[in-house]
Amino acid sequence: MTAIRRWLATGALVSAGFVGGALLTGRLQSRDAETPAGPTPASAAGAAQPTAPVGTTSLPDFTQIAARTSPAVVNISAVQVYRQRRYVDPFFGNLFGGEDAFPVQRGQSAGSGVIVGGDGYVLTNNHVLGQGALQQVTVILADRRERPAKLVGVDPTTDLALLKIEERNLPTVSWGDSGQLKVADWVLAVGNPYQLGQTVTLGIVSGLNRTYADVSTLVDYIQTDAAINPGNSGGALINRRGELVGINTWIYSQSGGDQGIGFAIPSNIARRVADELIRTGEVKRGTIGEVRLATITPELARDLSLTDTKGALVWSLYRTTSAYRAGLRPGDVIIAVDGKPVDAPAQFQRTLLDAPIGNILSLTILREGAKRDIKVQVEQQQARARAVAE
Repeated sequence: MTAIRRWLATGALVSAGFVGGALLTGRLQSRDAETPAGPTPASAAGAAQPTAPVGTTSLPDFTQIAARTSPAVVNISAVQVYRQRRYVDPFFGNLFGGEDAFPVQRGQSAGSGVIVGGDGYVLTNNHVLGQGALQQVTVILADRRERPAKLVGVDPTTDLALLKIEERNLPTVSWGDSGQLKVADWVLAVGNPYQLGQTVTLGIVSGLNRTYADVSTLVDYIQTDAAINPGNSGGALINRRGELVGINTWIYSQSGGDQGIGFAIPSNIARRVADELIRTGEVKRGTIGEVRLATITPELARDLSLTDTKGALVWSLYRTTSAYRAGLRPGDVIIAVDGKPVDAPAQFQRTLLDAPIGNILSLTILREGAKRDIKVQVEQQQARARAVAE
């Protein structure tokens, strides 16, 4: 009797296990049926599941973006004149006669531009217009029409120039916000490399806030690997929404051609310059006079008994400058402007260039190890007009 009871008890436990397992399996299957399909676990690899082709990804339709933006990118050809200087003896002067004896030379340059106003405004790089006095500038539209252009104004600080042609209802590219760009964003470079005509190249944003003082102390450039070559200067950098986010300006190259390291002026800077040139014909830049600044090296920091290399060392300045009148002297180290730290000379120069004319800036300096504040007024930097041949 005891053996029978044990057998019945064992059978009851086994039956309960089967029933519980069946109920649990049913609940799991029901839950799986209600859950949206997701990644398949490795243990269920044998089950039939819909799959996408390996390596596919969702990308913008670049053909539509190129078709929409390319008509707003133009070719620019410029002719300059200048006199070729010859040797002048320091004792006997010019042995070849007067100024008229210097032969007139002509130069030609070419590049790209972007139509930023349907009424004929074209933005390009100042260096696209070449050196010397401008004699003739021609804008070649996407449909191959050629139009003479007038120079509205230039901003050498950012290497931008604005032209005007007599046309209406021209195609334009909408401005984008370059401040929203991120590294690895898709971009198109549209321009006229090697005078081949309109060319579109594809790449990504390789870096942001790149500085290069030999080109500009004001601009933090967009770096891209979209192919940029000679002739692309002044062309458009377009984001995946078809917006203008940069003006292609220069390349880093040891061969003279594209090496996947190109740089563009951010649209937020280019737009501000273009608007000011359209409105007044010039870009007003701030200055405190001709002050020569130096980067603080570890050796200089040690000689000046500084704790670090941050700041801008005043190397020299003229007595006629507002900076000198305010009390700034050679050997001073500028460490802050209006309470904001200054890490390097380029940062200080950028602050001055963007400062409103007439503003009073508070400079915090170190002089012989002691801090002091100096109040200096921002003056207007003398505009450098582009020479135009008569």
